[in-house]
Amino acid sequence: MESCLPIKEKERYKLGNPKSLHYLNQSNCYELVGVSDAHDYLTTKRAMDIVGISQKEQDAIFRVVAAILHLGNIDFAKGEESDSSILKDEESKFRLQMTADLLMCDPHALEDTLCKRVMITPEEIIKRSLDPHGAAVSRDGLAKTIYSRLFDWLVDKINLSIGQDPSSKCLIRILDIYGFESFKTNSFEQFCINFTNEKLQQHSNQHVFKMEQEEYTKEEIDWSYIEFVDNQDILDLIEKKPGGIIALLDEACMFPKSNHETFSQKLYQTFKDHRRFIKPKLTRSDFTIVHYAGEVRYQSDQFLDKNKDYVVAEHQNLLSSSSCSFVAGLFPSLSDKGAKSSKFSSIGSRFKLQLQHLMDTLSSTEPHYIRCVKPNNFLKPAIFENISVLQQLRSGGVLEAVRIKCAGYPIHRTFDDFLNRFRSLAPEVFEGNSYEEEVACKKILEKMGLTDYQIGKTKVFLRAGQMAELDARRASILGISAKVIQKHIRTHITRKMFVKKWKASIHIQSFWRGELARKLYKLMKREIATVIIQRDLRRHLTRKAYIRIKLSTVVLQTGLRSMVARIEFRYRERTKAAIVIQANWRCHRAFSDYKKLKKASIILQFRWKVRIAKRELSKQKMEAIKAASPVIREPSHSDIDAEKIETLTMEVENLKALLWAEKQRADECERKYAEAQITNEERRKKLEETERLVHQLQDSFNRMTNSMSNQVSELKMILSTSNLSSISGNFTGEDQIEFISSDSDSSSSSSDFTFPAPTSPTFPSVKPSPFQLIIQDISAAELSGFESERAFDDFF
Repeated sequence: MESCLPIKEKERYKLGNPKSLHYLNQSNCYELVGVSDAHDYLTTKRAMDIVGISQKEQDAIFRVVAAILHLGNIDFAKGEESDSSILKDEESKFRLQMTADLLMCDPHALEDTLCKRVMITPEEIIKRSLDPHGAAVSRDGLAKTIYSRLFDWLVDKINLSIGQDPSSKCLIRILDIYGFESFKTNSFEQFCINFTNEKLQQHSNQHVFKMEQEEYTKEEIDWSYIEFVDNQDILDLIEKKPGGIIALLDEACMFPKSNHETFSQKLYQTFKDHRRFIKPKLTRSDFTIVHYAGEVRYQSDQFLDKNKDYVVAEHQNLLSSSSCSFVAGLFPSLSDKGAKSSKFSSIGSRFKLQLQHLMDTLSSTEPHYIRCVKPNNFLKPAIFENISVLQQLRSGGVLEAVRIKCAGYPIHRTFDDFLNRFRSLAPEVFEGNSYEEEVACKKILEKMGLTDYQIGKTKVFLRAGQMAELDARRASILGISAKVIQKHIRTHITRKMFVKKWKASIHIQSFWRGELARKLYKLMKREIATVIIQRDLRRHLTRKAYIRIKLSTVVLQTGLRSMVARIEFRYRERTKAAIVIQANWRCHRAFSDYKKLKKASIILQFRWKVRIAKRELSKQKMEAIKAASPVIREPSHSDIDAEKIETLTMEVENLKALLWAEKQRADECERKYAEAQITNEERRKKLEETERLVHQLQDSFNRMTNSMSNQVSELKMILSTSNLSSISGNFTGEDQIEFISSDSDSSSSSSDFTFPAPTSPTFPSVKPSPFQLIIQDISAAELSGFESERAFDDFF
């Protein structure tokens, strides 16, 4: 309810989540697929408006329902005395206050009516406290009483709105009941429901089986009695007086010291030899009844409490004094009904009496049964449990009804109805004005070759399927008769029209001969012209289709050839670019080798000259030392040598700088060479991929060419085998030439497209150049030269 109420009403009633309400969370099912609680709530509101329930009454109904839900969450605990009960916690106090507010009654008085009970004796009035279990039973009893009074009010309101006349002699009613119930725990409710189903099953047996056999007896036909399962013994076990289960239950309820164990022991003793009653093993209070649908085991621990229906005066007085007129109207004072608060009333006896009234009503009407079958126990669509459905059909008596119907004569028609429907099967029987209906029916059945039927006093009894066979034969005869009638009518109409036309033609034949001849000539001429037009049109359409196919083939060939040409052009351009790159690289490499060799030669020459100069210098120094005197010195030679040394030193520095620059260029060239090598490798891979794609395109093109050749061959075959002589006769020489040229084009195209795959260019393998060795030698010479120069500088 909480999920479908508007927000204002949720806040007003303070119900909370349905999972927290005791009366709503027993099944653990809060949502169903495809069911909207909000939509059902609005639909219920509209339905109440339609049947004439005012808005004030609707609000009162929802208040009462909310009060019932709050009432179910009131829990009790033991008080100071062992047999007294009090509210368990703060939530129970809150639920009690909300219940009193919604019912507009005193909360303290409501608590007293739930926790205490007043007993009236001739001497005094005794007020007794209830234990927590008794208080919970009193709470549930109050909730059930409020709900039943509200339900009765709604039924009366709906009956009043639809204009039901209580004194009407004709009525149509729908009785919707539960089927047989057998759960893990079966209490007094399941007992009453299964008792109702037993009564209805007996009524079905009487209506279907017994009445069927009574019809056979009434008509005095030759038949054997058909046995069927009768459940009268089960009904006697439950409702028979004074020894039935309900009578024993009422007797146990009237004794204050009786309990469910004594009640069960009484049942065991009374029905120990009854074939429909079973005492289970290892139990002291359970009992089993073999119902029409099967065995059901009942737990009798709450039978006595649920069968007792004392009129609680405290509940009645409390709700009749409510300030809400709707609630007070549901509970009129006990004095108005003339009831006594201490009188014992049995739920089972009242239920049995109401059920008997229902059966009397059903017996006075013409019932029609609708058997509802539950396809599965999961409440889900598209699931069909065969065993469960078969059990329902068996327990509902459907299979038994089918068996009885098939064993007997399910089809019976009166003589008059039978003859009116099937007199066309034997029309010779009705020749003359005097015939007996019974004899006529028998002759019709004998003529149709049917057996195993029965002729009663006033009716014909047929087996299952015989009526369908007679209807099929009747439909066949009526169809043949209709065809004969249609044939004669059409013959008459055709003959009449022919005579009229023949007479008219005689009168106007002489006048219209010339006109007819001219019309015939025009028709013949038009026919010839039509043939010529058709011939030319077919030739035109065929030629047009051929030209379209030819143009499509040429366009396709052009595209494929251009694609191949572009691929070949790209390959040539890449080959040319590779050759240019190789030429430039080789030129660069040769020029670099030449420059390095030249520089190396200059360096070698320079070092050799330096070595010779050093030798000459050392010789001159030695000679000068030997020849010079201590006093005499030749400044001119020393100055000249100093200038030479300075000049040589500058040249050495310049050569060092050149050598370092050349070394950097050599490193740069090596790096560029490595990069060029990587680039060439990548280009080689791309070229291989391009060759692979070219091979794939060539294969695809060859397949496409073969397909086109097949299509052209088929087209040639179609054109050559054409059966139109006009087309073959009117082909000109130019057409034939075009046909031959198309053939040659197709052959040339197929030959042109088989070009060889382009071969990948062979790049020259990079061999180790002597340039690297020269650079290494120069580096070693440079290092040795640097060492000699350092020694030379140190010397000077």
